[in-house]
Amino acid sequence: MRFEILRLDDVDGNAVDSTVVDAASVNRIVQHAASVGQRLLIRPFESASS
Repeated sequence: MRFEILRLDDVDGNAVDSTVVDAASVNRIVQHAASVGQRLLIRPFESASS
C-alpha cells in the first residue's frame, strides 16, 4: 500500500509539499517529523490508473 504524506504549514495548515511513499517508509518519515516538530497529513494514495 502507498500513502501520500503532505507537510503542513505551521501558520495556516496549508500543504507545503507532498510525497508518495510505500507503507514501510511511513514510520521513518513520521519519526523524523516528530523529532523536528513538523505537522503532517497522511492519507492512502490511489493512483489514477487504479
